[in-house]
Amino acid sequence: MLRHPDPPLSDGVITLRAKTRHDVDTLTLLCADPAIPRWTRVPSPYTREDALSWIAVCELELAAGRAIDWLVVDEHDDVLASVAVQSIDGATAEIGYWVAGHARGRGVATRAVRLASEWALRELELDVLEIIAHEDNPASQGVARAAGYTESGEKHVPADAGIPEGRYVVHTLRAA
Repeated sequence: MLRHPDPPLSDGVITLRAKTRHDVDTLTLLCADPAIPRWTRVPSPYTREDALSWIAVCELELAAGRAIDWLVVDEHDDVLASVAVQSIDGATAEIGYWVAGHARGRGVATRAVRLASEWALRELELDVLEIIAHEDNPASQGVARAAGYTESGEKHVPADAGIPEGRYVVHTLRAA
């Protein structure tokens, strides 16, 4: 069973913490931003029920050892982003993230991806992490590169996958 690190992961600027029911209203507001569902599996429109469901699913995935999700917060506990180590399968996993509109362009995603990636490679003893970003999402591809990932291929995602159809660039980080 996976557990959230105690103390929470932090680089002194951001902290990765578990989401709770107290975050429902904030998540509902932030995920209403059309840029978030455009590149992720976040539904649109996004409701309180979606937020409650997401928190419940995250708890189940954590207990099953398949994923660990965090909210990225600042020193005032304001939510800036979300980051996850997901689709854990043996020695590989995927990093997924979104950034709130008010926090974009400030390096939040890069910091969060670095913290989550370093922790996953060290604590979960993973060999390979992947970030899969749509070809039309240069910001996400830039985060992958800035966090130390290298482009390693591409994949095509069909329309029924729950994310935008198209070509996705795969970025990989391997354990040292």
